[in-house]
Formats: sequence, structure tokens, C-alpha cells
Amino acid sequence: MRPLARSITGLAPTPYSHARRVLGALALTALIGAAVDGRSALAVPGFSNSASYGGKTVIVKMLLNAQGMRFDPANITIDKGDVITFVNVSGGPHNVAFDASKVGPSAKAPLSAAMPNQIMALTGPLISAPNGTYKISFANVPAGQYPYWCTPHLPMGMKGVITVR
Repeated sequence: MRPLARSITGLAPTPYSHARRVLGALALTALIGAAVDGRSALAVPGFSNSASYGGKTVIVKMLLNAQGMRFDPANITIDKGDVITFVNVSGGPHNVAFDASKVGPSAKAPLSAAMPNQIMALTGPLISAPNGTYKISFANVPAGQYPYWCTPHLPMGMKGVITVR
């Protein structure tokens, strides 16, 4: 029998490694969630839910189901000016965060401006209310690919790519 490979922590994986990662993510979710009230971004002052964006609206479900933690759809192609509405369907709290190292310098400011109530740079608030939503307008975001994920559920593979054309 081969020995188990060491993880980046230097600890050997055990049959309980996955459970520890899940419990760690849940603990992180609870800690972060304590600072955010879970309101929809649409209810926040300074973010209008009646604004006309000029593009289409794409709905992305944030889910926990038999297929795991995931965005549905995870990989999206939109046009400049479109809006993505993320909906907490199950397994929340969820959020939307972008990889700042993969967002070009010319895209950081417009993408950040399109994301209300950030808890960190390019990281939206946790949405814990069932059917709670978070909208991001890509009206001023340049064409390109934008990897994104759900912060509390990244260890479980909840990620995707938004392509703006």
C-alpha cells in the first residue's frame, strides 16, 4: 500500500480531510456572514433596481444539490451592457468574487463599480436569504474573460468564467 500524499499543509490526508474542509468552509461562512445582513443588493441605497441597463439579463442560480455546490450556468458568455442576476436558490450563503490577478487593469475599476456592497475588493456580499439576489451590470466592463467563484464554497469547486464580448 502506497503512503498518502502530503497536502500543502504538510499533513497527510485522512478519510476525514474532506469533512474538515467542508466544516472549515462553513465556519468561514458563519464568520463572514455575521458581518453581512444577507439583504439583496437591490435593497441597498445607491444601487437602483429600476435602472435601465440597455442589455439583456442573465439569471445564474447558486445551488447546492446532488451535483454539488455550483453556479448554473457556471460558464457564461454575455455582451457588453448585459446584467447578470445571481440568485441564491439553495445551500447559501453564497456570493460572487472575481480573481483580481486575472482581471486586467482597465477592467478592475469598472467591474468594482458594478459590484455594490463589496466585502473585499471584487468580492460581493454574502447572500443568505432564500431567493436573495445580487446584480452585476457589465455595461462598462471591457471585453474579456473573468474567472469568478463563491468564496465560502470555492473549496467545493463552486466557480465559473464570465466572458464579455
